[in-house]
This record gives sequence, structure tokens and C-alpha cells, in this order.
Amino acid sequence: MPEPSTYFRKGFGLKSQVEGDLASDYSGRIVDYLRENDYTLVDGDVTVRLAREFGFCYGVERAVEYAYQTRRKFPDRKLFLVGEIIHNPHVNGRLREMGVFILERGPHGFDFGRLGPADVVILPAFGVTIDDFTALRDIGCVLVDTTCGSVLNVWKRVESYARDGFTALIHGKHYHEETRATASQVGRHANGHYLIVRNIDEARLVSAFIEGRTTGAAILSQFAPHAVSPGFDPALHLQRIGVANQTTMLATESLAIADEVGAAIARARGAEGRARDFRSFDTICSATQERQDAVRELLEEPLDVMVVIGGFNSSNTISLASLCAQRVTTYHIESPDAIEPVADTIRYRPAGVQHREAVATGWLPKGAVRIGMTAGASTPNSKIGEVVERILAGRA
Repeated sequence: MPEPSTYFRKGFGLKSQVEGDLASDYSGRIVDYLRENDYTLVDGDVTVRLAREFGFCYGVERAVEYAYQTRRKFPDRKLFLVGEIIHNPHVNGRLREMGVFILERGPHGFDFGRLGPADVVILPAFGVTIDDFTALRDIGCVLVDTTCGSVLNVWKRVESYARDGFTALIHGKHYHEETRATASQVGRHANGHYLIVRNIDEARLVSAFIEGRTTGAAILSQFAPHAVSPGFDPALHLQRIGVANQTTMLATESLAIADEVGAAIARARGAEGRARDFRSFDTICSATQERQDAVRELLEEPLDVMVVIGGFNSSNTISLASLCAQRVTTYHIESPDAIEPVADTIRYRPAGVQHREAVATGWLPKGAVRIGMTAGASTPNSKIGEVVERILAGRA
């Protein structure tokens, strides 16, 4: 670890000095009203129902607060952020306005060539890979680590798998910052390996190999090189498996993946083989689980549409939109600007579709309408309130 004078993980004791700025930038009076009125707002023939768990989680609040404290602590230093601090365009834009330069990951990783010992570097809530951390430590710059505690818990689990000779099978997106950082933890042990599965279908392919129904070549064709560790050999590295997950994935699918792989080992090697060669722990963070549970509860009510607010690259928001789309017409929007009251349009990302937006006209039914609403863990209350305002403006 770096010297204590150059590595900070618990802020700078400046919380009281930045509370006003944080409240001004991210709090919302409409959300306060909703909380005080059973998460319900009625205006004419429009009823808005907000899920009981939504928006900023503790890890996000902590990361953003530490970034604000860092700016206050080092007013004259150059501040850099290793990628986005969270997946919300408003929050990252606000940090840019404060003079924080966000380093973007290129095809060969982050370029730290412009950094020097006098610079201050903020590590995002997702964490960074071991290689990136080591490179920054070697430069000698001040590091402010906002890595979420839930992510750190997954790292410990994955590291323990590698220590004990288990390959980490990670349910996540191989390109996501958190999953890259998590996968890198196997590098703490010389023989550590990982394989990243995106969904239950990919997990079934792993099961097919375990049971001898497909080949190692098929595994490598599907997962190499981006979703497996260097030197990955299915014949060697799918003997003993420990399951973990990106903390913001859909919890039910993570559990299904663990069940699928564990059952395959049991079918291939018996109950004793499963007990010997398989480990699994639910590492979905509590905030992700709470928001998914709250959405399920809200979906039990009669709703005409569901609006899900959060970054299009926010994994936990995507999971919420996916849950909602199974039950009701759902619009995943990134910001209040997606709603145009005069034109009666909404610009959204259809659930299950990547890299494509759609526009719906006349998206709210005429007459009395019940709108369900939730927001990903990186969405500020202020933006939730602005979405409500734009919806009501369209019905005025």
C-alpha cells in the first residue's frame, strides 16, 4: 500500500464544509414530498408512485462526497478521476465543472503519462484494477480511494477463490469497470484464473463443458480473450469453480447462474464432487437488492407505465428496467431532458437493447394515468424531481 500521506480512503474530515454544495447539487424537494406522502404524488388525473428504495445508495453518496472533499482539500492541485466516478452524466459533468479531469480508458487501458507526484487522483466507486493501482502508486501521486465497500467484499471473495485454487466465475459484463477490477484480484496469486459470464445462456455453455457436452475450443471461442484470464485452459481451470458477481447485476439471474453451474458439477461428479469443487456466495450489494425488491413490490400495483431513471451505462439501472419491462410498458431514460412536454415525446433506451435509443410520441395514456417510477443507485434526487416536473408539465 502507498504511504499514509499519499493514500486516503476515509475522506478528509470536511463533510460539514461540503454538505451545502451536495444538497444544492443533488437534493430534491419533490422527492422529499413523495417520501412524506407515502411515495405518492397526485396532480389532476396523474398519479406518480415512487418505489420505496431508489436513487443514491450509500456507496455512491460516499464516493461523491469524497470527491467534493478532495476538491476542497486540494484547491490548487490538479485533480484527476480514473474514469467516471459513477454512471451518471449529471454527476460526472458537475465534477468536470469543479475542475476534475476525467481520464478515459482507451483500447490499451488508461494513459497515466501526464500524471506526476504533485497530482491528486480519485479512484471511482467501481474501483480500479491491480495493474492500474500499482501504476498510480509508482507515480507517487496522492490517491483518494472511493471504492464501494460492497465491491471490496467481492474482491475478498474472488481473491480467496484464487488463493484456494478455485477459478472465479464472475457474473458480470467483461467491459464494465467494476468487473475488470474484480477479475484482476485473481492476480494476487500466481495460479489465479477467472471466467466472466454475461447471462444464464453463457453459464449453460460452461455447464455443458463440465458435463462433457461441448469442447474447450467452444468455451474459448465464446469467452476468449476478453472474458477469461490470460492462459486460461478450460480443461484445467474449470475443475474447481467459485461463483461471484458484479454487485449491480440482476440478483435472480446471479442466483440462477450459481445454481446452474453447481448442479452441472453435481451431475458430472456427484454430491461429493460438488461439495469439493464448487463454492458460491451471493455478492449482490444490499442497495441493489433493496431497489430490485422495491420495484417488485411497486409492480404489484396497477400501473400504466414505468419510468426508470439512470445512466444508460449504469448496470443497476439496466437491471431495474429489465425487471419492470417484464410487467409493464417501461421507459429507461437517462435524464429529465429525455421528456419533451410540448411535443409529448420521451427519448428512452428500450429494455434489453444496447447502444440504441428510441422516441415515443403520446407515450402517456389519455385520461387518468398511474405512473410508476424508480431510479438507479447513481441518480440524484434532484433529477428524479425534474422528471416528475416534466411529466406534469406535459399534462398541464
